[in-house]
This record gives sequence, C-alpha cells and structure tokens, in this order.
Amino acid sequence: MKARSHLLSAAVVSLLCTAAEAHISVGAPGPAIAGTTQELTFNVGHGCDGADTYSIEVRIPDGVTAVRPLNSEFGKAVVKRDESTNKVTSVTWTKPSSADVLPGDTHFYKLTLRAMLPNQPFTTVFFPTIQHCRAADGTESIVEWVGTSGGHDHLQRADTTPAANPAPALTVLPARTPGWNKYTVDQHVHDMAVFKDAQIVWAGNAAYSPSAHTLSLIEKEPNTQVLQAIHPGTDIWVKY
Repeated sequence: MKARSHLLSAAVVSLLCTAAEAHISVGAPGPAIAGTTQELTFNVGHGCDGADTYSIEVRIPDGVTAVRPLNSEFGKAVVKRDESTNKVTSVTWTKPSSADVLPGDTHFYKLTLRAMLPNQPFTTVFFPTIQHCRAADGTESIVEWVGTSGGHDHLQRADTTPAANPAPALTVLPARTPGWNKYTVDQHVHDMAVFKDAQIVWAGNAAYSPSAHTLSLIEKEPNTQVLQAIHPGTDIWVKY
C-alpha cells in the first residue's frame, strides 16, 4: 500500500477547511482523542431573536466522564448528578443577576469544562444544550439545541439533512503519531470529514484525501477507487 501511494503522498498538501457550525458549538484545543481527558469549550454564537443569553445548560451524554467545569465571567458553573450513580448529567452556567443580562444580543460567550471522552474512535458525541434568554423588557425565551443530524441505514447513503436546532457535536478520533497510522475501524464511517486533518487515507485499493488536489490524483490512479465510506472491521492506513 505504501509503495503504491508514494506518488500520491508526495503530492499531499494541507487543507484549510471550514465547516458549518451549530449556533452553539463545542471544540477542543486539538483533535478530540478517544479515551483521553480534554478541555471542551462551548461557544455561544448568539442569543434568541435579539435577546441576551442568561443561562446555558449542557447535558452530559453517556460515556463522557470525570466532568469538571470551569467558572467563567458569564457565571458560576452548577453541576447536576445522577443520585444513584453520582455521574454528572449536566452543567449549567447562569448570569449572577438580572442586572448582568445585557439589553440586547451583543456578546459571544465561551463556557469550558474538562472531561474524559469515551474510548470509541470515529464516533460523534452530542451535547444537548438548553439556551435561556431574556429580553430588555423581561420576556424570557428558550431554545433547545438537541437535534442530532446524520445517521444512515448501513446499506444506503448517510442522512446528511441538518437538524433544525443541532446539538453541539464533537467527533472523537483515535490517537495518532506523525506519519502512517494503522487502525481497525469498529464503527460505520459515512462522513469522511473525520479525516479533515489527515493527508491521505487508504483502505485496500481505495483512498481518500481532504485535499482536492490529492483527491484528483486518487481518481486518476490506476486500479484505485475513491474511499467514500468505511464499515466495521476494516483496516485502514492514515497518514497525518
């Protein structure tokens, strides 16, 4: 595989890509590596129809553990736990008082917590989030960012219809080293964007690259197909 990919890998270039984000998004400082502790930041892009945000509740999904939030200038973090398991189920940040609510939707907010991610590479973790807003006249409104788009029937194409109010989502990736990495994929991967920071991906006689230039070389390579999806049990080689 490596010998056959020499021409392609030599021509790999970095791809700077932007993706549509939810109005409330979540990100880590670097790749979100499975089974590791990460600092996750929730970005609140705007309020509700011109009203300022005064409270954000982030629900913690199963598999995300060791949650420890940070207080912020926005407000102190309040942790809610399951009484039987003591597992953190949500973290809520609320502005200290009504006087701290702004007269209009003018600010961008960042809220941070630290947590252990599930050891399930190539999966997407959703954080349903409830946004509470308050207008200058005291009118309150709520937006529930709980939609989970995507999914597939395992035989046909993935469902790429975006959810109306998408939940903040984080793609969990396997540990990697610079150069070639071999993985056995245990999940269905129908969105090749999980390899957006890779140079090239090989699975048998199929290959994929986020670089349009490299992808065009793959299309021209004899006896090589464009890798469009990966199914459980597949061995792949990824160059970072």
